[in-house]
Parts: sequence; structure tokens; C-alpha cells
Amino acid sequence: MVRAQVLICGGTGCTSSGSPKIRAEFETQIKNFDLESEVKLVQTGCFGLCSLGPVVIVYPDGTFYSRVTVEDVPEIVEEHLLKGRPVERLVYNDAAETADENVETALSETRFYKAQKRVALRNCGVIDPENIEEYIAMDGYAALGKALTEMTPEDVIKCVSDSGLRGRGGGGFPTGRKWALCAPNKAPQKYVVCNADEGDPGAFMDRSVLEGDPHAIIEAMAIAGYAIGATKGFVYVRAEYPIAVKRLAIAIGQAREYGLLGDDIFGSGFSFDLQIRLGAGAFVCGEETALMTSIEGNRGEPRPRPPYPAVKGLFGCPTVENNVETFANIPQIILNGAEWFASMGTEKSKGTKVFALGGKINNTGLVEIPMGTTLRQIIEDIGGGIPNGKKFKAAQTGGPSGGCIPESLIDTPVDYDNLTAIGCMMGSGGLIIMDEDSCMVDMAKFFLDFTVDESCGKCTPCRVGMKRLMEMLEKITSGNGTLEDLDRIEELCYYIKENSLCGLGQTAPNPVLATLKFFREEYVSHVVDKKCPAGVCKDLLTYTIDKDKCIGCGLCARNCPVNAITRTDYIAPGHKKESLEIHADKCIKCGACMSNCKFKAISKK
Repeated sequence: MVRAQVLICGGTGCTSSGSPKIRAEFETQIKNFDLESEVKLVQTGCFGLCSLGPVVIVYPDGTFYSRVTVEDVPEIVEEHLLKGRPVERLVYNDAAETADENVETALSETRFYKAQKRVALRNCGVIDPENIEEYIAMDGYAALGKALTEMTPEDVIKCVSDSGLRGRGGGGFPTGRKWALCAPNKAPQKYVVCNADEGDPGAFMDRSVLEGDPHAIIEAMAIAGYAIGATKGFVYVRAEYPIAVKRLAIAIGQAREYGLLGDDIFGSGFSFDLQIRLGAGAFVCGEETALMTSIEGNRGEPRPRPPYPAVKGLFGCPTVENNVETFANIPQIILNGAEWFASMGTEKSKGTKVFALGGKINNTGLVEIPMGTTLRQIIEDIGGGIPNGKKFKAAQTGGPSGGCIPESLIDTPVDYDNLTAIGCMMGSGGLIIMDEDSCMVDMAKFFLDFTVDESCGKCTPCRVGMKRLMEMLEKITSGNGTLEDLDRIEELCYYIKENSLCGLGQTAPNPVLATLKFFREEYVSHVVDKKCPAGVCKDLLTYTIDKDKCIGCGLCARNCPVNAITRTDYIAPGHKKESLEIHADKCIKCGACMSNCKFKAISKK
């Protein structure tokens, strides 16, 4: 009889930290202690608290172990699984929730999880994604059965429409309306496409859903196929996601074996099947028409619209395309009803949103919050605040296509309309937090550099315009910019937005425009004062040695690669050796001197 289950995170984050070795060691130790019939090991998807990985949870008591190593496993097995005594030093205690650091907090009551509402992520970290029976035990495929046996295609589309679900890929187009536009179009073949080409820097929402709950996507795509009259589907996922690809392939095979994909599903006469298509990592293939062009075997480039994919999409046939997170909500909407989903969120942004929370934040990881949750709640309550006592400066939403939210707007409710109103956008769900040490000009340049590389080059405004924009930003960060350049940058941004062919070019200037709007004084400082207030832009930095703090040890000089540091004639009071100085004309501003100074005598300005 199984009396305990050990859940081990098998997401990419914990896998990279060694969770497969930890699982192997658990198997060995459980066998050594003759506990094979009493303890079940379960490999799950991402739990969410990626900063604490590798993560292990023991049920039924729910003990949450964080940062587990292979060396910790024998102690956990002997003390906890054999003797029933949790290993306290490894237990995650949310000290901020209790006055006593030794009091264990239930996982659902920790600051990280308490403000969350899991819908798209409901099974991630809960079930074995490679076991279809565990998905079925969590009401898996019940929504597909309900749709095929109790609802007409029109009923399904109405339910999705009434729920208020909007596309989670960034555009926020109403999902039900997209399905309704495709359904009436007559054609010998229609397609359902899942966009899993998650290319935003720092984003891993879709990857985590595919790794932790692949059957939810299969079920949702089959429901979409029934609603619009499609019999074939494609999941377009980037090849850099090997764990997601592997688990999705296993899940598709299991669904076919159980008769949940293929011919005459649930004896309803409806047939539907799926194939996986691997992307080579081109960011532009996240745009729906470029993605479909890639599936067709051509170079991934966007197409002019109209005609829209609902009329003429994949292989010239009517096509519905949604991203992973959008599909992950569908089974729960069908099962629980449109009103249930619409009860969450705000008036025009229903339900929840998944974010990959990263950057200068204590609790990096995957979070799912009701729409309308403020940015302050996300950062301070769920994210645990900014590390090292630093001040929050801005949050970048939407990655290279988004904008930034400054500290003055930290109480902004996060939903489609509120973000649009301040010149930002939801995007697919990347949320990068920046502190006072971040340079907003450099941040804009970072994202623009990414989109310059990822432009497919099909249209001139994007191909040429973004390179000129990048050149102007580099001119500013090198100390050669003028105030006139700021006006030229703004003018070029709007030209690129209005004339580019697809969403990549139309949104690429957003980080530049947002930083100009909220942090114009930083641009002015780079141009007029020739200084980077955050001390980030290398060409505008000056390294200096405080002669009174310098003890003359010479460690900085020995580590300088260009011999830019020499001794002076000055000996500070209380010291025996001459202090040193940095020659600005030779300094390459590598920072080696500052990182090697043990007495904090070197500063950068």
C-alpha cells in the first residue's frame, strides 16, 4: 500500500539544476530501505518557484523541500519516508508569513502562492505529465466528452465567447470571435494550430504548460477542431524545448491509444488528429502567418492580411491559431461554464494570466494571477520584493514587443486595457523586474538589438528602420548623441510602427517609446551630461580610486589587463604603501579593478 508520494519537479529549470540525478538517487535509496511498495515517485512539471529549485514535495503531508541536492536524498528517505520526521533544514519556510521562522507554512498559504489562482497551470506540479491516467483522474478529457456528446459546435463557440477569454499570445483578440469567424467558412479541410513558438527573452510560460500538462493542449485543440469543423491540427514548438517536445509526443501517442485522438472520438463521428512541427528558433515565427508559412515548409516570413487565417490560413485553408496558454484555459471553461471563467478578472479582461517573473526579484518563477492584480502585489507579495534592499525602478512587460511600467505606476492593475492605457502591452507574459541599478536606455537597446537580429527582412521599415534606430541608440550610449537625436528616434519609431508588415516590426519600437516617455531624463543625461546615471553604459563610465581608502596592496594593478593603474606619491594616513590611481586614457572600463578590490576603494561613476 502506497502511504507517501514524492513529487520531483521535472521542468526545465529544475532539470538543469540536477533533478534527474535526484530522482535516480531517490529510486536507489527507496530500494535500499525496502520502501518500494510504500513510496511512489512522481515526476511533475514546474511548481512555479523556480528560484528554489530543485524542488521536492512529499505527500500526504505536503512538505516542501527546496534546493535539494543528491547528497540530501539519503537523509530525506531515512528520516522522512522511513521514520516520519521531515528534514527541517531543507523545508521551505515562508518566514515573512510567520513570526517564528521554524513554523512551517502550508504551500498554498505562502506569499508566493496565496495571491495566485491557477487555471492554465492547475495540473503543473501536480500530475505526472507522461501518464494520461493521472490527467484523466483530474477530469482530463471530460470537457472533450461533454463537447462531443452534449454540445453542438455553435454551443462550444458561444461558451468560449461568453467566457470573455482573450488570446494570451499578446494581441488579446477574443478567442470565441476568432473561432466564430472561421467556423462558417466552407472548405474540404480546416486546421487548428497551436503556437508554442515562445521566443520572448525571459519567457517560459508556454514551455512550462507543455512540460507539465500536455494533455490539456491536446484536449483543447480537439475541442477547437470540433467547434470549427477541423480534423487536423499542428503544434508548432521550438526545437530548443526538448523536454516539452518529448512529453507532447508521448501525450499524443497516449491519446491516440486511448481513442481520444483519431477517428470517431467518443463514438460521436468526429475525427481529429495532431502532428508536431519543430521551429528553428526564429522569433518572427511567433507571428501567426509566419508560423503557418514555416509549417508549410517555407522560410518563416509573414503574409499581408487580409485575407486572415480564419479565411485563408495554413495550406490556403481556414485555420484557427491560438497559443498554448489560451488553449490551456479551454477545457476548464467547457467543464465549468462561461460564467465561472468570467467571474475572474476585470470587466474586459476575464480570467487569469500566466507570467514568467524574472529579473531583479527574489522569487523568480512562474505565476498565474487573476486579471486586475496590481503590479505592486505581483512584485511585493508574490515576488517577495527586490533583492539586496534595492529600489524598484521599472517592469518590462511583453518582452521586445512591450513597454515598461515605472515605479510611479506600480499600483496599475495588470490587464489588457490598463496596460494599453499607459502605453504598454500584456504581451505573451514575460515580466522582467528592474531595480535602481538598471539603465533604461541600455534596456531599450537590449530589446531592440534582439529584434534587429530576429527581423526576417521582408519589409523595409523593419529591416532598415530598426537598424537605423539601433545606430542612434548606440550613438547615445557611447556619449555622442544630441538632443535632436531624441526627436529623430521618436519620429522613426512611429514610422516603423505604422509601416511594418507584421506584428514584430509594428511593436519593436515599443521599448524605446516607453522608456522615452517615462525615463526621458536618463536619455537627456546620456546626451547632455555624457553620464549614465545607473552606471551601466560602458563608454560613459569612469573608474576612480579613493586614495584615502586605498592601502596600496596593488591587487587592482595586477589584475588590470592594460596596465592602466600605477602608484602615486601619496600615502594615506594609517597606511604604509603609496595609493594607486587609474589613468582614464588607458582604462578600457572592464571593471576588473573594482571586482578585485577588497577594500571598496574603487568606484564607478
